[in-house]
Amino acid sequence: MKLSNEGLKCSCWKEKGYKLYSYDRDALVKRTHDEPVWVHFGAGNIFRGFPARLEQELIEKGLADKGIIVGEGFDGEIISDIYNRYDNLTLLVTLKADGSIDKEVVGTVTEAYLCDYNPSSAWERFKEIFVSPSLQMISFTITEKGYALKNPQGEFFPGYIQDFENGLGKGSMFLSRLTELLYCRFKAGSLPLAVVSMDNCSHNGEKIEAAITTIAAEWVKRGFVEKEFSDYLASDKVSFPWSMIDKITPRPDASVAAMLKEDGYEDTDVVVTSKHTYIASFVNAEECEYLVIEDDFPNGRPALENAGVYFTDRETVNKVEKMKVCTCLNPLHTALAVFGCLLGYTLIADEMKDQDLVRLVKTIGYTEGLPVVVNPGIIDPKKFIDEVVNIRIPNPFMPDTPQRIATDTSQKLPIRFGETIKAYMASPELDVKSLKCIPLVFAAWLRYVMGVDDEGKAFEPSSDPLLAYAKEALSGIGLGYTGSLEQLKDILSNQKIFGVNLYETGLADLVIEDFRSMIAGPGAVRATLKKVVG
Repeated sequence: MKLSNEGLKCSCWKEKGYKLYSYDRDALVKRTHDEPVWVHFGAGNIFRGFPARLEQELIEKGLADKGIIVGEGFDGEIISDIYNRYDNLTLLVTLKADGSIDKEVVGTVTEAYLCDYNPSSAWERFKEIFVSPSLQMISFTITEKGYALKNPQGEFFPGYIQDFENGLGKGSMFLSRLTELLYCRFKAGSLPLAVVSMDNCSHNGEKIEAAITTIAAEWVKRGFVEKEFSDYLASDKVSFPWSMIDKITPRPDASVAAMLKEDGYEDTDVVVTSKHTYIASFVNAEECEYLVIEDDFPNGRPALENAGVYFTDRETVNKVEKMKVCTCLNPLHTALAVFGCLLGYTLIADEMKDQDLVRLVKTIGYTEGLPVVVNPGIIDPKKFIDEVVNIRIPNPFMPDTPQRIATDTSQKLPIRFGETIKAYMASPELDVKSLKCIPLVFAAWLRYVMGVDDEGKAFEPSSDPLLAYAKEALSGIGLGYTGSLEQLKDILSNQKIFGVNLYETGLADLVIEDFRSMIAGPGAVRATLKKVVG
C-alpha cells in the first residue's frame, strides 16, 4: 500500500477500509490546469486535512469539477519531500473520540509548487494562473506570523525593507512575491479575485489586506508600479473576506503511523524539514471542524456551503471568531498548554483527566468567558464549549501536545484573555476583579517562562518572539525567591502581551500574588491551582 497514482490501483485499499475518491483524477488535473479556480498558499497539515477535503466532497457530489493548485512560500521541502513524492495525494486519518478512525485518500491537489523565482518554471506557472479570468479565489494558511511586515517594535523586517527598494522580480519575502502576482492580475485587465485568509487569527482578512496594500503602496512611492494598482486592490474587484477556521490537525503521530503500518500502509515516514515543519504522507486530525467565511467573492466561488462551510456577513464572522478565540476554545487550550508544561503533561487529552485542570478550563469558559460572549446566531456558544470540553479536548486519540500549543503564547494572551478583560471593564454589570482564573493563567505563564517545571526540573519553553524579553523581566527570580517583585511592573503593564495594562485593570496585584505563590518551591504550581479553582 503505497500512496501514489499507481499504488492506488491495488484492491487492498478498499479491503482495508480506506475510502478512495471516485472521480477521474487525470481529467481533474487537466481541467484545473486549463481553467484554474482556486489557489491555496500554505501547504501544511491544516490545509491538507480540511480545505482540500472539502473540495473533494464537492467534486464527489458533482458540485465542482476543478481541484486546488498549491503554493508554498516558506518551506520548499514540503513540496519536494511530501507533495512531489506522493503525487500530490494525502491520506487523511480522522481520529474520533469513540476510538474509531476514518481513512480517506484526498486527491484534489492537482499541482504544487514552491512560490519563488527558482525554479523559474514554477514562477511562470503562477503568473499564468494569476492572469487567468477563471481564477476565483486564493486562500492562505501561513500562520499569523506570516502576515507580519514589522517586528514587535514596529519596525519593518529587513527583508521587506529590501523588497521595497528592489521592486518587482526580486522579492525575498513571500508576501512581496504574492503582491507581484496580484500586480500581474491587475495588468491583465484588473481581473476580479477574492483573497481569503483561512488562518486562525483575529480579523485575518484585514491582516492580509494590510500587508499586501502596504507593499503595493511602498512600490508606488518608488515608481515600481502605477498608483492604479493600489486603486485596484482597494476596489470592489478585489476582496479580502474574513474567516474563522477551527480544526485540530497536530503533527503526524507515531501511534497513528503504527496503526497504518498494521494495515500494510508503507508510507509512514515523518519528515522534519530544515525549517522544523513536521509533515508526512498522512494527516491526523480531529473529526470536529468549522469554517465560517464572509461571503464576498467578486468572481464567484466554489459551492463550499454544500460541504458544511458557513457563508455569512463580516459581522457574523467576527462574532464567531471572537466566540472561539476569546472564550470558547483558544483560551482553554492556552491555559492547558501553560499548565500542562509546568505539570509534566505531554498530551492535552491527558490533562482532561486532571480534575484541577478540568475545573480551570470550565471556569474560564463557562464562568468567566460566557457572560461577555455575543451569540453569533449560527453557532451556539454554550454548545460549542460543551463540545470542546466534553468531546474535543478529551479525545484520547488526538496526539496534540501542550508544548506545541504553548508556542508563541505571548502573541496569544492579548486576544485569548485580554479581550475578555476589556469586555468586563466596559460592562456596568460585571466586575473585572471577579476574574480569578484568567489572572491565574497570566501568573502561570510567567512561571512557565522561568523554564522550570513544578518538580523543579528544567525544561525548554516553546519558541516565542518575546521569550527573551519575558525571561529578562524575570531575571534573578527562582524557586524559593522571597524578595520584591517590583521588577514585574514593566511586563505586567505591557499591553502587547496582556491586551491591557494589568495595573490599570486592578488585576496586577492578583497576578503577582498567584505568581509568588507558584514560585514558593516544588509543588507550588499544583498547590496554587488547587487553591484558586477550589
